[in-house]
Amino acid sequence: MGLIYDRIRWEEKALIKASKKAGLSLTPIDAKEIYFNISENAKALEKTFGNLVIQRCVSYFRGLHITAVLENAGLPVINTFQTSLICGNKLFTTLALTKAGLPSPKTTVAFAPETALKVLETMGYPAVLKPTVGSWGRLVALVRDRESAQALIEAREEIRNALLHVYYLQELVKRPPRDIRIIVIGGETIAASYRYAPPGEWRTNVARGGTSKPCPITPELQELALKAAEAVGGGVLAVDCMEGPEGFLINEVNSTIEFRGISSTTEVNIAERILDYAVRMVKK
Repeated sequence: MGLIYDRIRWEEKALIKASKKAGLSLTPIDAKEIYFNISENAKALEKTFGNLVIQRCVSYFRGLHITAVLENAGLPVINTFQTSLICGNKLFTTLALTKAGLPSPKTTVAFAPETALKVLETMGYPAVLKPTVGSWGRLVALVRDRESAQALIEAREEIRNALLHVYYLQELVKRPPRDIRIIVIGGETIAASYRYAPPGEWRTNVARGGTSKPCPITPELQELALKAAEAVGGGVLAVDCMEGPEGFLINEVNSTIEFRGISSTTEVNIAERILDYAVRMVKK
C-alpha cells in the first residue's frame, strides 16, 4: 500500500508505526515529489503506489487531484474522490447532509457582499462566517454585528481567491463550549470524544489548542454518525456534532481525518483500525 502525504504529522507517523507492527508493506510517498503520466494504467502505477493508496495530503486540492488520477487509472484510494470532494467543501457537505434528512445548523450561502449582509441582517447577530474550503478553523469568524460583518466581507473581497467570495453563513448554535468528534471507519463507529475550546477561544479545533475528553457513543450518536458517513460516501471519516438546544446537529464530516486528540482519550488504536479497513479493501 502507498501512503501519500505532503506533511508528516502525528497521524502519518502512527500509521507507519502500526503498519510495521502488523507486518504490512506501507510505503510513504511525498506528494510534492510525484508526477503522473496520465495515460499510465493501474499496473504501471502499482510499482510506485502499491495496489491501494491511503491519501493523507493536508492540501485539499492537491489530494483531490492525486485521488482523481489514481482512481481514473483503476487504483482504489482511501478515501474516494467523491467522498473527498464532498467533505473538503463545507457547502457540499451541508447539501449532502440536508439531502439525507440529517440535522445541521441553519445555513445560507450568498455570492455577493451586499447579499451576504442582507442575509446576516435576516439571520441575526451573532452569526458564523466560514470559508467553504479550509481546515483547523482558519478564517472561521464569529460575526457579532453589522460593522464587523462589513469589515470581514470587505477583507475577503480584497483577497484574490474566488472561493472566499462565496459566503457560507451559519447560525451560532447555543451549545456547551465543546463539540463531539466521532470516528467512523467502514460503516462502524470506532471512537468519540468531546473537544473543548481553549480559554479565550470559541473554536474547538485541537490544532488551535482544544482539548479532548472521552465521550460515550450513545445509540443516537451512533445512528447520526453512521448516517452522516453514508451521506458523504463512506470510508474513513470524522463526524463533528454539536449539542444544540433541540438535540444534536452535525456540523462537518472530515475526510482526511486527524486523530491525535481523540487517540489520547480512548484505548482504540485508530491507526490500526484504518489499516485493517485498508486490508479489507484490498482483499475485495
